[in-house]
Amino acid sequence: MATKRDYYDILGVSKGASADEIKKAFRRAAIEHHPDRGGDEAKFKEVNEAYEVLKDEAKRKRYDQFGHAGVGGNGGGSPFDGFGGYGGQGQNVNFDFGDLGLGDIFSSFFGGGQQTGAGRRAQRGRDVETRVEITFEQAVFGTEAELNLNIEDTCEHCKGTTVEPGHQLQTCDQCGGSGQVVNVTRTIFGNIQQASICPKCNGRGKVPEKACSVCHGKGTRVKSQRIMLKIPAGIDDGATIRLREHGEAIANGPKGDLYVNIRVKPHKKFTREGDLILSDEHIDMVEAALGTEIEVETVDGPVRMKVPAGTQSGSDFKLSGHGVPRLKGETRGAHIVTIIVETPKKLTKRQQELLQAFRAESTPKRKFWH
Repeated sequence: MATKRDYYDILGVSKGASADEIKKAFRRAAIEHHPDRGGDEAKFKEVNEAYEVLKDEAKRKRYDQFGHAGVGGNGGGSPFDGFGGYGGQGQNVNFDFGDLGLGDIFSSFFGGGQQTGAGRRAQRGRDVETRVEITFEQAVFGTEAELNLNIEDTCEHCKGTTVEPGHQLQTCDQCGGSGQVVNVTRTIFGNIQQASICPKCNGRGKVPEKACSVCHGKGTRVKSQRIMLKIPAGIDDGATIRLREHGEAIANGPKGDLYVNIRVKPHKKFTREGDLILSDEHIDMVEAALGTEIEVETVDGPVRMKVPAGTQSGSDFKLSGHGVPRLKGETRGAHIVTIIVETPKKLTKRQQELLQAFRAESTPKRKFWH
């Protein structure tokens, strides 16, 4: 696996560059490498990824401290970013998830059908879309979801042929088997011919000798379907899983596809950035000054973490391997813990005295000149 380049080097700025300098450098680099202007698409994506991190103060701080591991390993975006399209748009990532034909996560919806040898498009069933809601933890570790759908399915009696068993399909007498009829319209410019789908055979060129007695020649019936869907570990909110030929059936043609939109419920404590999990932990100012050890809640359960003496509020600590699994690998991201130091709003008299004594000892003596 190639080593990722330093984001500052990609934009050609120093680590101390201001936000304005980073923005100007990004604009220059984006114009130079934009594919529409004859540039390198890979470099354009690299520039876009670098800017997404360095323009954000919190992400930039983590990047300076932890490198690429501090920003999810992919600019802090979705784990699908960077596969097709500019800036992570238009993804078409393929995964093989077993017998159900899962794949093409984030696929585009391409309608139509398959080209036939006769040059006509073979009809296919309609695509179906549904939604599944899962928990944050299920998105991290993967899960199975049961889908219960009522959709058009192949008629079991005629096997989708539209023909009563024992009978056959025969050539449509209206279109002569072409699947099209030609209408002639008289205009002031002469006769205009226009081809359209044959209304009798619906473009198939064949009609049943005797229509199926169960579906009445439709080839399909509405049925209840139960589908067990595998949801891979590391999937993100808003992802779409495509199940090929699990959509609506059609007579004498392939089924459409089923698209399952994944929604991830917000977690009360964790947020997600790419393959990173982020959370806050609160300690008091004495613990921050003297150092302490705290118990941090992670998706893997509680983990003990040392907080060194002198820790400032807003400091980040990395728990490696406790983040989100990477979809295209076996490793996991990190869990970034941000320490929030709380200042007490009310003090006892004794506490005030101790703090005043501390201030008296720690405040350097000032000299005054006349």
